[in-house]
Amino acid sequence: MASISGARPAPLNLLRSLRLPLLDAYILREFMGPFVFAFLAFFLFWGFNIFFLAASQVIGHGAPIFLVLRFVVFRIPQSIPMAFPFAALFATLLGIGRLMADNEINAIRTSGTSLWRLCLTPLVFGFTVFLFSWAMNEFVAPKSVEVSTRTFYQIIYHTGALPVEAQFFRKDPDTNNEFFIDHVMPDGRTMVGVQIFKPGRNGYWNETIQAKTAHVAGPTLVLNGVVITFYNGQGYMTSQVDKSEASIGLPLGENASQFLSSSSSDAWTMDSKQLSHQVSALQAQGVGGEALGNLQVNLADKLAFPFSALVAVLLALPLAIMFGKKGRMMGIAMSIIAFFVYFILSEAAAAFGSTGRVNPYLVSWVPNLVFGIGGLALLWYEEH
Repeated sequence: MASISGARPAPLNLLRSLRLPLLDAYILREFMGPFVFAFLAFFLFWGFNIFFLAASQVIGHGAPIFLVLRFVVFRIPQSIPMAFPFAALFATLLGIGRLMADNEINAIRTSGTSLWRLCLTPLVFGFTVFLFSWAMNEFVAPKSVEVSTRTFYQIIYHTGALPVEAQFFRKDPDTNNEFFIDHVMPDGRTMVGVQIFKPGRNGYWNETIQAKTAHVAGPTLVLNGVVITFYNGQGYMTSQVDKSEASIGLPLGENASQFLSSSSSDAWTMDSKQLSHQVSALQAQGVGGEALGNLQVNLADKLAFPFSALVAVLLALPLAIMFGKKGRMMGIAMSIIAFFVYFILSEAAAAFGSTGRVNPYLVSWVPNLVFGIGGLALLWYEEH
């Protein structure tokens, strides 16, 4: 009969078996709208914030608008570690909160479905978001941010002005050199009283460069009236050289071609493997302190931040069940509060980890542990 009618029951049965159970599909539908909304809203907020910060380069220094737009667009994926967890938190609070407000959660539980079974779909959703966030943060964001960083220096080359503040020490992340200027002349291009400090391995300066003036010429910082001083391992001056002019590649590396042909050492432009090699190289050289601690914290955050998407769902589930009847505004308010509390905990943990007071790999997971244990405890309380 099946062959005469041309029906194909086997593929149809296979498709039916692949369909999600009705309960899971229903919960996922409640999640997707708030998740997409929160994700796009976070990206737009991040993008506009960066754009307004970069607009000064267009307005004040005449940078090409297409370069500024490229800088902004490729910088946006840097928000991935925070965008996905915030969207998961927002979706759980609003989705489960809506079901709770309409008494659908109570009806489902009354039918014999346990709270843990009810939470299975959101938790699987959170785990999926974690995996996708980790992959994006590991493989997409580093390349995107590297393009954005190089675009930023192209903006500098076009405007002829460095993004530094007078009377303020700036560390170049590519070389760990310290850069200081006394003031900038009204033309916005000529820097006066320039000092560059090159650190050695033992804590003393290896070399210092002092210049009366400096200006940007293409990918090069041109120094005029230069005095170069060299020091030994004990910090004593060994020799001094006077030059009428000297050039240093941007961003303050050994030469411009080296910078333009090699990838930046900014932690955001490296994946976990590259960061791990960087940490190992510093340890092999005996370099410690905050420079090493920051890299170790960034390495731990490569996994800890994306994992917070699952932790966000775990925390939001009991909160939505407990406060869902108070309406959507309560869910939105709790999303914002929980996000900022997590952010503050992360910043505090990073401060302790980077200074070496606490193991940086352990301290990066403290916010996840606090929120995760809190969410499990509230779920257990709600079930019992």
